Amino acid sequence: MRDREKARKRAQELVGKMTLEEKASQLRFDAPAIPRLGIPAYNWWNEALHGVARAGVATVFPQAIGMAAAFDAALMEEVGQAIAQEGRAKYNAYKAEGDRDIYKGLTFWSPNVNIFRDPRWGRGHETYGEDPYLTGELGKAFVEGLQGDGEHLQAAACAKHFAVHSGPEGERHRFDARVSQKDLWETYLPAFEKLVKEAGVEAVMGAYNRTNGEPCCGSKTLIEDILREKWGFQGHYVSDCWAIKDFHTQHMVTDTAEESAAMALKAGCDVNCGVTYLHLLKACQDGLVTEEEIGQAAERLFTTRFLLGLFDETAYDGIGYDRIECKEHLELAERAAAEGMVLLKNNGLLPLKKEGLKTIGVIGPNADSRKALIGNYHGTSSRYITVLEGIQDALPDARVYYSEGCHLFQDKVEGLGHRQDRISEALSVVKNSDVVILCVGLDETLEGEEGDTGNSYASGDKADLQLPQSQRELIEAVLQAGKPAVVLNMTGSAMDLRYVQEHADAVLQVWYPGARGGRAVAKALFGEISPSGKLPVTFYNSTEELPAFEDYSMKGRTYRYFQGRPLYPFGYGLTYGDVKVESAECGGQKWTAGTTSSLEWDVTQDMTVKVRMKNQGHMATGEVVQAYVEALESDYAAPNGKLCAFGRVFLNGEETGETELIIGNDAFTVVNEEGERIVDGGKFRVSIGLGQPDERTRELTGKDCIVFTVDRK
Repeated sequence: MRDREKARKRAQELVGKMTLEEKASQLRFDAPAIPRLGIPAYNWWNEALHGVARAGVATVFPQAIGMAAAFDAALMEEVGQAIAQEGRAKYNAYKAEGDRDIYKGLTFWSPNVNIFRDPRWGRGHETYGEDPYLTGELGKAFVEGLQGDGEHLQAAACAKHFAVHSGPEGERHRFDARVSQKDLWETYLPAFEKLVKEAGVEAVMGAYNRTNGEPCCGSKTLIEDILREKWGFQGHYVSDCWAIKDFHTQHMVTDTAEESAAMALKAGCDVNCGVTYLHLLKACQDGLVTEEEIGQAAERLFTTRFLLGLFDETAYDGIGYDRIECKEHLELAERAAAEGMVLLKNNGLLPLKKEGLKTIGVIGPNADSRKALIGNYHGTSSRYITVLEGIQDALPDARVYYSEGCHLFQDKVEGLGHRQDRISEALSVVKNSDVVILCVGLDETLEGEEGDTGNSYASGDKADLQLPQSQRELIEAVLQAGKPAVVLNMTGSAMDLRYVQEHADAVLQVWYPGARGGRAVAKALFGEISPSGKLPVTFYNSTEELPAFEDYSMKGRTYRYFQGRPLYPFGYGLTYGDVKVESAECGGQKWTAGTTSSLEWDVTQDMTVKVRMKNQGHMATGEVVQAYVEALESDYAAPNGKLCAFGRVFLNGEETGETELIIGNDAFTVVNEEGERIVDGGKFRVSIGLGQPDERTRELTGKDCIVFTVDRK
């Protein structure tokens, strides 16, 4: 059993032996050694978004948004466990060499549980999508896997970026995200609350921006009032990198570095990623902070170090270097890629049959791209398998033709060439192929973090949902050639795929599938596995349907509040099987398609629904059954209901199976304008199906949900 109080007392005793200068030094992200107390140097900055990042070789899992599309909490926990094992293996190895550099500690600044409220946000692919419930469930599982349940933390997770943060990237250092109390507590805070109260996340990182006027890394409201007092958070708080400097250089809420350091420390920010806490001693000298406040932050940080066992022998000391990129972790990464791929359209072309396939054309700037595999915040793989390589390996007896087709975003590949200098090659490949695989999309140089060390200043937000002009011209040329064609979209966000949806035979959303993701893609194309992912974000037709990017109100955003007709809805995804939800049972009642009887229920209690499904097709497949709840008598309810439970099942061809969904009592609550979560009204609609209970999902899948009403007891 993990003993925080024991760790806190040891931290208090150790910090009590330090001078003021020593205490202040330990609040830096690159905390120096204190030899006289036997304290080695420690760098708090490490990354583990989808694998141990920036410290050499590690298993590179699919980008977070791709794993979210699997709708599989158990998978996320396994991934967290694998990452922590590799993190410990690296820490043990580097420690033995006396290396305590950046990216080599055990405090991982992951996961990113911000809400992907607008598809233009460049960092959205680091998140688990647009839904607070899905984000909370997957984030909780990841944290529990990463931290483990032993006497010591296997690694320390960090929920970021607290709390209202999702672009614009170019304005984040000065931006003030204005939100209502309803939106704050209904959308932006629930995932953080779940990670704190249910997963015991060890750290929380503040955002760059202000929220309702207060800088997030110096907000007493967010850090002290909500995080520590209301939720009981006992871990440590870290600033985003160089965010505290923004207080006086961008937000203009302070005048000096000393004032900024004092503001952050007094609000409860314990460790500074940046250099502003170098001014803490001067701030203390000037009476802006006290030695006791500096010591309190140091105690929190050393509590975490003791919980990690950094001064003791632990059960993790024997984790060897052989766990890094081991067979089990590589297989897990491939499974994550397979579960997360979303089949958006299929007129019957997929799966492709290897038998009789003599020639296949693989075209597009992402077909043989390593960057398109890995997203951002990634480690280094010892081997990469692109989509082209995966197809080549799968078809040793067929001729695989390849053309880059066009540059990712420029109008030519060769500097001295004419505009679109690869189109003729692409069309030649089409003419000589029985079927075409067209690989388009983006990579971290086109959607990512402003100023990120991985992509400098080349990336950031998207201006719109269009693919680059070079790719749009390639798509039209290839799809107009008349050959059977599959389009693979490799992006971390929603794109305008209307032309592709209309003209391609099949469309597969691949995301950034991990370093060896090309193998999983090939298995899906040739039917060794069935795609079974669901969209964790809404695919809109264009940004013209959306409010301004800078508007943080949820009105008109995400599946819960969008009033238009999306291209592809949240929760949507096809398979090679033909699964149907046959019945749902709860409280002694049973519902099938078309039944409308109601259930009287005490809505302060969780509800367990037994769901029976049948795969009417011949091919085995995974599926995701989903439950949505709508409050029918409340003015505070989201207009389209909300996801409240999901479960992943696997069914062989013509197999029948059952699963249980637990709908938490929170599903029957709403958030009022004051931010209070209440039960309002006496009637609720529950929908159980393979997607949302909306018209567009029915149109795309041809299937209805099972629906029943709940009367409040």
